Amino acid sequence: MYDRICVPTDGSDAAAAAFEHVLAIAADHGATVQLLHVADTTRDSVTRIGGDVVDVLEREGESIVEEAAARAADRGVDAETAVRQGGVPETVASYAEELDADLVAMSTRGRQGVEHLVGSTTERVVRQSPVPVLALRPGDETVPYPYEDVLVPTDGSPAATAALDRALPIAERAGATVHVLSVVDTGGIGIGDHVEVDVLSEYADDAVAEGVERVEAAGLEAVGAVEVASSAARGIRAYVDDPGVDLVAMGTHGRTGVGRYLLGSVAERTLRTAPVPVLTVPVPEAE
Repeated sequence: MYDRICVPTDGSDAAAAAFEHVLAIAADHGATVQLLHVADTTRDSVTRIGGDVVDVLEREGESIVEEAAARAADRGVDAETAVRQGGVPETVASYAEELDADLVAMSTRGRQGVEHLVGSTTERVVRQSPVPVLALRPGDETVPYPYEDVLVPTDGSPAATAALDRALPIAERAGATVHVLSVVDTGGIGIGDHVEVDVLSEYADDAVAEGVERVEAAGLEAVGAVEVASSAARGIRAYVDDPGVDLVAMGTHGRTGVGRYLLGSVAERTLRTAPVPVLTVPVPEAE
């Protein structure tokens, strides 16, 4: 499933911890990790050492990716390295596309202050990346891999279906249970408007049933659930906390209007709050 995994790194402790989880995935798939450090061109990176003009950010970046490559070699994982200059999110996205990478995997936290790769940057990478992004929070290195319980939120949209299709082979690695969840978002519903809640609940039931059927057709165990919450992100977070989910996989675009459960903003809020890895799957607007 994964042949090339693009791994942006800034050399921070959080990025190093996330890399352990990425190495487990790469080893399982026999994938090559493509280590990338972005020398942020918004900073003055050039200095003079002796008589030589040296780009200190590129020199530092080369040290960071070489150290990570050595860790990969210790795990028997092939690694290639690159240092690029530019804005971080767009450089990561363009590099992943250039590589024809199957996945971008990165920490949601990095260095503080001026030397930062991740954090809100992760969300901007998710918006721009043409390939799925696996966002790893500090502590996610303790999440078991292969995953045992995978959650796929759904609103019945093509984006949700794309995320489910991407999650199925991941679940198949260890026969994981796939949880198909639809959240009835009551945030925009007036008090006492039971009719709209009922309509949305029926819609959610249908979306979950379709997802469960897809999971079972793949020969995997499926659990379907409908939750009512004041926002989709809160409903997803509550479900993650309850049954002990290991991975959330979700589309980054969803329906609007009555079926507005899986909008990009919901994926971004889930990135910020979910205590487990989050896999976002992009779908072109035309779909």
